[in-house]
Amino acid sequence: MRRAAVAVAATAMAVSLAACGSAKESGDKSDSTGSSAAAKGDDIKVGLLLPENKTARYEKFDKPLIEKKIKELTNNKAEIQYNNARQDASLQAQQVDTMITNKVDVLILDAVDAKAIKNSVQKAVDQGIKVVAYDRLAEGPISAYTSFDNTAVGKTQGEALLKALGDKAKSGQIVMMNGSVTDPNAKQFKDGAHSVLDGKVKVGKEYDTKEWSPDNANANMEAAISALGKDKIVGVYSANDGMAGGIITALNAAGIKVPVTGQDAELAGVQRIVSGEQYMSVYKSYPEEASVAAEMAVALAKGEDLSSIAKDKVSSDSAKDVPSVLVPVVSLTQDNIKDTVVKDGIYTVNEICTGKYKAACDKLGLK
Repeated sequence: MRRAAVAVAATAMAVSLAACGSAKESGDKSDSTGSSAAAKGDDIKVGLLLPENKTARYEKFDKPLIEKKIKELTNNKAEIQYNNARQDASLQAQQVDTMITNKVDVLILDAVDAKAIKNSVQKAVDQGIKVVAYDRLAEGPISAYTSFDNTAVGKTQGEALLKALGDKAKSGQIVMMNGSVTDPNAKQFKDGAHSVLDGKVKVGKEYDTKEWSPDNANANMEAAISALGKDKIVGVYSANDGMAGGIITALNAAGIKVPVTGQDAELAGVQRIVSGEQYMSVYKSYPEEASVAAEMAVALAKGEDLSSIAKDKVSSDSAKDVPSVLVPVVSLTQDNIKDTVVKDGIYTVNEICTGKYKAACDKLGLK
């Protein structure tokens, strides 16, 4: 199969995800990162570093999808070395050092701390290792980047929250639970949400949640309830599903029932949407993102350019005009669970509609 079939994202994609062709000879010429781009065959070594395991997506989706696509693109000849940093930036820096020692040809890196990893990226590039920034735009001389349109994620969340609030948007306050400041995506989510929410609803309390932790989100929500009063809160912007779980626990304990947003379409989040505890999530096509990252990594390891894969350019403080692919996103509510995560094979109805969720699933026609 050329790539995972994700109908919703595939319809919206405007980029061409062309398969990697034959390696092009490039002799001893160096690219803009200063590393050699000698052509190679399928016998490549790929390092994969993911940031944490509290969010379900990384081990359940990203890792196996990327590994499967790399194997497919290299006739099962590529060697893949993997590590998860468990939300520890220092550990991830050590893992990059290990990948350098092991002489990988290319590194797919989802940074714990996008700024702190800069020196590690430079060290890898200095040793001739190309770096694909995955999901988060790591600082340093990266060669490629793929993620979702993160500003659009925040806008999608904000628009959904306003729709859920209706006239109540004018009569109360919302709490904004943003992600970690070490994640550059979190700022883009926040900026996108503010561009929609500002002037239309009052933000009573706003937090940048350390480590994207559900426990920290829970504590922040308890503090917000105490400060604002439970009768004043009409909704909660939560940047992802994990934090939404902690937020909803605090809301339930206080007897508050208001719309809560999310992101990642985690199974627990989808189940809360089914039951009505959570209003929405943002469904992001991990198969699409993983496929692009694998194609980029294999092409770079083989000494090929990315012109057939990446049509966009993205810049950071330390890298300009990086070849990039931004994958579109979808607002996930009760209305389209069947047409998104079920249709695309992310979850089965049986996985979603367990135990206490079965009756709610039946009402929604999830059978």
